[in-house]
Amino acid sequence: QDRCGCVLMMLCDGVCVQAQKLLRERLCHQKLPDQPVGLDSQYKHLLELLRRTAVHGESNSVLIVGPRGSGKTMVRIHEHHFNAAPVAGLLQTDDKIALKEITRQLHLENVVGDKVFGSFAENLAFLLEALKKGDKSSSRPVLFVLDEFDLFAHHKNQTLLYNLLDVSQSAQTPVAVLGLTCRLDVLELLEKRVKSRFSHRQIHLFSSLSFAQYLDVVRAQLSLPPDFPDPKFSDEWNHSVTKLCEDKTVEEILRRNFNGSKDFRSLHSLLFLAVSRVSVSHSTLREADLIEAWRLISVDSKANVLHGLSILELCLIIAMKHLNDTYDGEPFNFQMVHNEFKKFIQRKSHSIHKFEKPVVMKAFEHLLQLELVRPVDSGVCKVQREYQLMRLMLEHGQVMEALQKYPQCPTDVKQWALSAFG
Repeated sequence: QDRCGCVLMMLCDGVCVQAQKLLRERLCHQKLPDQPVGLDSQYKHLLELLRRTAVHGESNSVLIVGPRGSGKTMVRIHEHHFNAAPVAGLLQTDDKIALKEITRQLHLENVVGDKVFGSFAENLAFLLEALKKGDKSSSRPVLFVLDEFDLFAHHKNQTLLYNLLDVSQSAQTPVAVLGLTCRLDVLELLEKRVKSRFSHRQIHLFSSLSFAQYLDVVRAQLSLPPDFPDPKFSDEWNHSVTKLCEDKTVEEILRRNFNGSKDFRSLHSLLFLAVSRVSVSHSTLREADLIEAWRLISVDSKANVLHGLSILELCLIIAMKHLNDTYDGEPFNFQMVHNEFKKFIQRKSHSIHKFEKPVVMKAFEHLLQLELVRPVDSGVCKVQREYQLMRLMLEHGQVMEALQKYPQCPTDVKQWALSAFG
């Protein structure tokens, strides 16, 4: 009987691991979905442009503009219709490196060999000539994908952009130049000669996703496929996911995440943490898993830093907050903070140790290093350190939360904080 139990446990463990592996791969973007959600019109527009290049040999250039995580990279799915040459502005930091990468992507290293070219344009023309197969109708088009397009605009003379867009305007090998960027003002970065060769087509990706669609995405992301090896486990799992999405607490968590960002990356991070909590002892997703995942993902990093401060540093933070309240958010300097702290010490000298001014200054500098306090003038300042104007980078709620969680925080300090905040 024990042996049967062990075998059953091992089988359950194997199925759990398999389900987790499948969901983790999905949530870590190792496999892109078939098409983006909530961007149907933009998606059709882009597909039509690429189809005209692939089918009719019509060269095109287009910019896809949208915030990070909005689905710009989804276009890469259709690269199999083209000779694709994706380059990234963060990796290919100048035009020579970018051209080498394009040569590698198009598998033309052997064709180029040790040839020396007189100019960048000549080199690019040679690459495109090498790709030609037959006449215009049978020649396979080239798709240049420029990720972080705005960074290529900072390259010297914008040579790569000029030559690619110039080719897209001429009747040579059919090409599609596709720029992906987060910047709305990207056209302002282009030189006049480059701008004149760009088609000025822009596709803006701003999601019109509703919360109902968002919930459908959550269900789809967490559900196991019909071809999962263990149909019984798959049915149980999918049923638990449906119930989970109907739970009021879970719906509230997902709504808060949706209101914060419609970006699927933040959703995937949340779901990934929840899926990681699944084990043999509880082989389906529960409400508690998502609550814990939300707690971990919504942790306030600055409030966490406050938990590691000394009592002296915490007192200085309270003094700064008191000054903020008194002077309606005006900047302060170390001398003002020190005077405020001294007043508190004089009232409560029996509970707080008296610190020398250099020690208090050292604590203040530590807060500056942690970026909890920032100088108003970030340039070189000739004012003495004690009189340099500062601002506190914390909210009222963050300080109060840190005080509640601070281990063995003196009662006098808590009372002073409460009086400071009215």
